[in-house]
Amino acid sequence: MTTRTILALALTTTALATTSSAEELRMSWWGGDSRHQATQEALKVCGDKHGHSISPEFTGWSGHFEKLTTQIAGRTEADIMQVNWPWLSIYSADGTGLADLKELSDKIDLSNWDEAQIEAGSMKGKLNGLPVSTTGRLFVFNETAWEKAGLDLPKTWDDLIAAGPVFAEKLGEDHYPFEAAGLDAALVVTLYGTQKTGKPLIDPDTNEIAWSMDELTEAITFYKSLVDNHVIPSWKAVAAAGNVPLHEKPEWSDGRIAGTYQWDSTYFKISDPLQDGQNLVYTDLLSQEGQKTPGIYRKASMVFSISANSEKKEAAAEILNCLLNEPEGVAALGSTRGVPASKTAREQLLEVNAIDAIQTEAQDRVINAKGPGIHPMMEFPDVRSAMQDNLELFAYGEIDAETAAEEMIYAINEALDDIKS
Repeated sequence: MTTRTILALALTTTALATTSSAEELRMSWWGGDSRHQATQEALKVCGDKHGHSISPEFTGWSGHFEKLTTQIAGRTEADIMQVNWPWLSIYSADGTGLADLKELSDKIDLSNWDEAQIEAGSMKGKLNGLPVSTTGRLFVFNETAWEKAGLDLPKTWDDLIAAGPVFAEKLGEDHYPFEAAGLDAALVVTLYGTQKTGKPLIDPDTNEIAWSMDELTEAITFYKSLVDNHVIPSWKAVAAAGNVPLHEKPEWSDGRIAGTYQWDSTYFKISDPLQDGQNLVYTDLLSQEGQKTPGIYRKASMVFSISANSEKKEAAAEILNCLLNEPEGVAALGSTRGVPASKTAREQLLEVNAIDAIQTEAQDRVINAKGPGIHPMMEFPDVRSAMQDNLELFAYGEIDAETAAEEMIYAINEALDDIKS
């Protein structure tokens, strides 16, 4: 390397380091060892590039919410934080609890996120968190089992319902074209109702339930039609078998259950157990006649935020941009937080084969599908319990669909009241 080249590199490094004054920052996150190691390396290279030093503060998942909540309440939180997407509605219900990253757009290249992703990280129009990765619920079918039944993969709910009796007749009563119990069943109900009404169950703008009693009742009744037509095993049958996770079911691994509705990020968890010869494929979201939206359930798996109390927001924004958009940070983080939401980061990792092709295909379907914004409260335990517990009572025949809908609405409203107060 020539003296002139060394001098040019030195000048470039100096210019980068002086884009803002050197600052001492803190960043907090949760994760496992691989994420901890990658993030510390990324903070080092980004700090060196921009002339800042960043102290890492990392924990496991357990207890992180409580720790971060205490810090934010005491105004002692780190400058940069990894925040679970649903927590935005707790920390920044009115959009002012965390910094508005749009005000730092001279430091952060926001063009790497599409409008839906920006909306997902926004509260009351304020961009409180940039999605690090985006995940969504997709349909996955065992192509081998469907071929064995002599059927094409379904495109509509009617196709799926019609397949139930065919699977039973041609393959046996213990063969089903799909599965849905527990959370999966609740999210199928949510998807069907969202498609039909064109609205999310909870409106993220108003913090109100957007569906009428009749609309929720109809969505709940749809679940029963799947059971009645041998499309899915009954809730009671799933419980009798021990409520075993899908990826641990022998009937999933050998193709007796031939479809599911899962997060795209779980592909390898559900594909690895398959026996040789079984082949999984993603499809577009199933549709219904007269639907108003495909109804993708898409969310940021986590976001990076900047403290509203930080006195070093400009420097924090430089580091955040480096972690998510610049080659040094992107290379160091890799896919330790999933397929990156940032277009630049994603392209960089694809070029070096750091992301599997089927992960990219699934991510494309998630990003390109249409649907209304999802309220963070849909991820909260109280709301999930309201959906699942009452759907289970309905599935067991202990309450009717109208009562299940009424109880769901009551319990969800109670949870929403907590964030309004």
